This record gives sequence, structure tokens and C-alpha cells, in this order.
Amino acid sequence: MNFIKSIKIPAIMIALFWVIKIIEEFAGIDLGRLGIYPRSFEGLFGLIFWPFIHGNYEHLISNTATFFVLGASILFFYPNIAYKVALYLFLITGIGVWLFARPSYHIGASGMIYGFASFLFFSGVFRKDNRSVVISLVVAFLYGGMFYGIFPLYPGVSYESHLIGLLAGIYCANIFKNELADGEEDAVVYHSDHEDYEEEGYRNMKGSGFSYEFKPKQKENTELED
Repeated sequence: MNFIKSIKIPAIMIALFWVIKIIEEFAGIDLGRLGIYPRSFEGLFGLIFWPFIHGNYEHLISNTATFFVLGASILFFYPNIAYKVALYLFLITGIGVWLFARPSYHIGASGMIYGFASFLFFSGVFRKDNRSVVISLVVAFLYGGMFYGIFPLYPGVSYESHLIGLLAGIYCANIFKNELADGEEDAVVYHSDHEDYEEEGYRNMKGSGFSYEFKPKQKENTELED
């Protein structure tokens, strides 16, 4: 995916976050009750709305740049699986918070952000290809401080959504580790039915779009009869 396309969707999502917060502010309403309230029927509605609602502008500002960078990174580097990863993170994190978190309204895109960062980091761990490892190291360098957010150190912060988002990212990185990333192609598989052909440098080849089988010419009988 080219750069413009990769930033388009995160930019639209962030704009939606801000529009919702501005409407909430000017209308004088509190949409926090649309968040996830664990183990309650009312809290099930939060499984749809939780990433879009933020407690205040400070909360929203802190999520804006990180969501944009990490979301765009997944779309740019892993476009073949980016939408599936985002859907898995959304569902797993939301359901996990509903099942296991403290009885309070859990809102904000932080759970998705932790899922994005975790996926990008652990994709390098599981894939072990050069590009994924470099992405992993960059994410660790830029966002390693996020690790402290999975512990109950800050009052009023849903560390549960951070922790569950991180675990969801690890899960996605593992189950999608064999999916092709952007720029990767099906490897050409070489095989030979005859060992003597290998010694001469010949190979039968088979890929996703072609198949070639080496067939040596039959040697002509060059012996002359007396």
C-alpha cells in the first residue's frame, strides 16, 4: 500500500474521534456511558463504541498521534492483513475488557493502540525476516515506555484495556506470522527428480504463477558401426 492510502484511514478515524468529542462538548452530554461496562447487559453496547469515546481532550490528544502513526504503519507494511488484524484487535480487546476488567466504564482508543504496537513488535519476533525485525526495533525504541501502561499505576486509567490489547496484538502477530506482507511474493520452489541434474545446475521450478520442468534431451547415438 502506498503512503497516501496508508494514512487515509487512520486520519479518517482520528477525525471521527475529534468530531464525536466536539459534539459531546457543545451538546453538553456525556457519552462515557457508551463505553464498556464489564459483565453487564448495558455494557455490551460499549463493544461497538468504546474506541470512539474519550474522557477529555487530554485523553484524546494523547491517543491521536500514536493511533495515527501505528495504524498507518500496519497499513503500510502489512496491507494484506491490516484490516483483519484491526478487526481481531477490536473484537478481542473489547470482549476481553467486558469479561475481565473492573466494574467501570472503559473508553478510548488506547486498547487498539496497544494492540497495534504489540502486533508490530511481535511480528518481528515471530517472522524473523529483516524488515519485520527492523520495524519491531523501531516500535520498541519509540513506544517502549508504553509498557508501564499495562500495570495499575495510574488512577482513572484502564490498564486492563492496555494489557488485553497487548495480548491481542501478540495473538494476531502469531496467527498471521505466515501471511505475506507487502512486497513479499510466493517463493519459487526448486525440486528435481534426478540427482544428476542437480550436479549440472538444472532445477525443476514451480511457483504460484508458473511451472517449469526440466527435460533433458536424449543423447544421440554417435557410435559408428564398423
